[in-house]
Amino acid sequence: MANVVVVGSQWGDEGKGKIVDWLSERADIVVRFQGGHNAGHTLVIDDKTYKLSLLPSGVVRGKLSVIGNGVVVDPWALEREIAEVAKLGVKVTRDNLRIAENATLILPLHRELDALRENAAGEGAIGTTKRGIGPAYEDKVGRRAIHAVDLLDLKTLPAKIDRALVHHNALRRGLGQPEIDRDALLAELSAIAPMIAPYVEPVWQLLDRYKREGKRILFEGAQGSLLDVDHGTYPYVTSSNTVAASAATGSGLGPSSINYVLGITKAYTTRVGQGPFPTELTCEAGQRLGERGHEFGTVTGRARRCGWFDATLVRQTIKVSGMNGIALTKLDVLDGFDEIKVAVGYRLGHHEIDRLPASQEAQASVQPIYEVMPGWQESTQGARSWADLPAQAIKYVKRLEELIEAPVALLSTSPERADTILVHDPFQD
Repeated sequence: MANVVVVGSQWGDEGKGKIVDWLSERADIVVRFQGGHNAGHTLVIDDKTYKLSLLPSGVVRGKLSVIGNGVVVDPWALEREIAEVAKLGVKVTRDNLRIAENATLILPLHRELDALRENAAGEGAIGTTKRGIGPAYEDKVGRRAIHAVDLLDLKTLPAKIDRALVHHNALRRGLGQPEIDRDALLAELSAIAPMIAPYVEPVWQLLDRYKREGKRILFEGAQGSLLDVDHGTYPYVTSSNTVAASAATGSGLGPSSINYVLGITKAYTTRVGQGPFPTELTCEAGQRLGERGHEFGTVTGRARRCGWFDATLVRQTIKVSGMNGIALTKLDVLDGFDEIKVAVGYRLGHHEIDRLPASQEAQASVQPIYEVMPGWQESTQGARSWADLPAQAIKYVKRLEELIEAPVALLSTSPERADTILVHDPFQD
């Protein structure tokens, strides 16, 4: 049985929630392996809308859901999210949720520092969600993080808090802020510990056992490959590795356990926040894409910037993540356009290039080279087979396959779970 990694191939918001939910019916375990509650997945099930940030999407389907060691976990945000899904009839217990014992915790001081630095940056702000993600990852690599397992033995916490505060109080003094009250932080962590404790365990061992039993594991990525801290549009990126390789390091299950990488890819391009965006449309066409696609961030509520499909970028992320195929989403948003443009390369100065350069200055300067394709007037919304699609829509999909050098494994034509055309089942690879 195949184990599948799902990652976004653009800047996030590609529609991973629906695809992961669709795949979770075929999976036994769903694993989150990076990011935090700065990412959001929206699932529509039986007229109920679930907005998940930390909880893996499988939890609403009753599948065992695992928060891996690569995730930074805000215990208070998790507590709120568990309460919210409970209102929709989903009971979260140890039977359907586990948290890696070595997952890094987001503390109140991380959220505060994130906001202080972003607000102080002014025009240089990179557009973080101010939820403490970056500062928590900084503490992780700085070897001063508090882990989930630390909440199981509270007597060890004071020394670990002291170690972290040596760093954070120095930062706060430099920012003109009062120092952290060590006893107050200890009290907050002691109070939240009973909520986290039942879910904590060595999940690498759990996943290894399920793998040997032949269970199907679905690895659920957050955000998108172009937000990867190494391979994205740096510095306008997130603080974790969002590419497929992170599924192994962020879960404790080795790379040989990954059989198929599916890249979720929107039929056009969107981005939230600051940073380069070669195909961005600031005209009526961009506004039309945003309105038809309901392009507002699940977590932030911020309007997304919209533009034409960028085949150069997607081809690049397919190579970096080793994607075997893509799930093309939101094709229906393009219904009614007389013509549709696709970026097939860039012009940088007097040169044509076939990749997005790593230089921040070059990324801001590239100009897209477009191929223009005829649109279609018929509706693709709700299509569930190739026969339901207009001929020009099929030609558009086939041309994208050629340009990105990867096949379309699934095609999504609405937010509804059933409105999906299956070309190749990743679990049968």
